[in-house]
Amino acid sequence: MNIGGLFSGVGGVELGFKNAGFNVLWSNEIDSNAVKTLKSNFSHNIYHCDIASLNGSKLNDIDILVAGFPCQAFSIAGHRKGFEDSRGNVFFHIIRLLKELNNKPNVIFLENVKNLLSHDKGKTFKTIKSLLESIGYHIKHSILNSKEHGNTPQNRERIYIVAFRDILQYEKFTFPQEITLNKNIHSILEKDVNNTFYYTEEKYPKYFNMLKNNMKNKNTIYQLRRIYVRENKNNVCPALTANMGTGGHNVPLVLDQEYKIRKLTPRECFLFQGFPKNFKLPTDMANSHLYKQAGNSVSVKVIERIAKKIKEVL
Repeated sequence: MNIGGLFSGVGGVELGFKNAGFNVLWSNEIDSNAVKTLKSNFSHNIYHCDIASLNGSKLNDIDILVAGFPCQAFSIAGHRKGFEDSRGNVFFHIIRLLKELNNKPNVIFLENVKNLLSHDKGKTFKTIKSLLESIGYHIKHSILNSKEHGNTPQNRERIYIVAFRDILQYEKFTFPQEITLNKNIHSILEKDVNNTFYYTEEKYPKYFNMLKNNMKNKNTIYQLRRIYVRENKNNVCPALTANMGTGGHNVPLVLDQEYKIRKLTPRECFLFQGFPKNFKLPTDMANSHLYKQAGNSVSVKVIERIAKKIKEVL
């Protein structure tokens, strides 16, 4: 069964479906740095362009369309403008492409921030649901957390939407149940990390003493919030964000075995998203781009479990 991906980023959704036994036929992504990472790990057809310039009638037929469409327009961290925001408007291009495809896919899979459900008093989600229903789909949705549904030590709640054309398949489909988290941050953290990731008084005179006075626990992750340090009491990674390394929310911090302070590496951020250790990160790319790609991506293990559930009913 073939899938096609929109807003693919570095291919986290595609990887989850591939792990579940699906074949990736094509992907679409506008960001050139994300495309570079995508091409380093996948050999399928990649359309490097704005979704507005995609023509559905020229795309190969697929069984499932997947899209982790831009969430900043709906997120709590953003301005919550939704469809008023150009990033929110891209959803209408998904509907346009579905109408243009020579054969409608049997299933649509969408991922977004959980705030999508409550945005604009529920009107945004109601619009999305009614648009999908108007072209012949039946919709189920659920909010799942990576630490509860993906055995991944990150506190990441996301809404997952699965739409079926076939009513019987829709009725049979259920989202995966909670599973026990048997991994902690030490399952992810690397050893022998480069010195460039460490905080010293010389490099960070403004924050170093505040960090040193507040960071005492090696078994959790901290976040620097300009005027205070936040400890994550549940001993998992906080939800990674797209603005890590670009100002705003800082990259999460940890204490190493020698009680030295450092930030997570880009590789660790990808691991906290459920990517495998052999996932290739371009060596000639700035860390700021890699941090953004990790934060923008999806929880691969949760996607894989949902994809297996879809496969069962197909």
